[in-house]
Amino acid sequence: MRNKDGMKSICVYCGANAGVSPVYAEQARALARAMVDANIALVYGGGNVGLMGIIADEVLRLGGEVTGVIPTALVEREVGHTGLTRQFIVKDMHERKAMMASLADGFIAMPGGMGTLEELFEMLTWSQLGIHGKPVGVLNVGGFYDHLVGFIRHATEQGFIKPQHETLMQVEADPAALVQRLRSASVA
Repeated sequence: MRNKDGMKSICVYCGANAGVSPVYAEQARALARAMVDANIALVYGGGNVGLMGIIADEVLRLGGEVTGVIPTALVEREVGHTGLTRQFIVKDMHERKAMMASLADGFIAMPGGMGTLEELFEMLTWSQLGIHGKPVGVLNVGGFYDHLVGFIRHATEQGFIKPQHETLMQVEADPAALVQRLRSASVA
């Protein structure tokens, strides 16, 4: 699977829960559609529950490719997805995150909990340190990340984040616009 700009895959970080509002699932499906329309494969945490399962199922339903990466300890707990294009079962969370990062040409954080935030900030930190040059996006569904965006702005104003690093996190409310923004950033 290849598209004209070379972005072959996006790693999506998202919740193992679906959240309280149906808009989260709707936007997971919309993101899946935007990725398949752009001929971009999904890399994700390999689970079959919550937003993780929703986006994986939708990419597959639309004919796209899905690669899951899940640690042995979470195969049972997150109900490892069995119908993926590729599924890697790894030793631990560190190996999971490293493999997901190596398989992806960009990253998107959808709504999620602590794990999603940790993965988002690791990719932002790696970008800041020059460990990777891949674009990092946030799908701000229904204002879910408004407070986080405000906090990043506050940390920048207080001198803890350099202004050029504040822009490493590309924020969009529309899935197709976010995919396009990452595609544009990947060729810049």
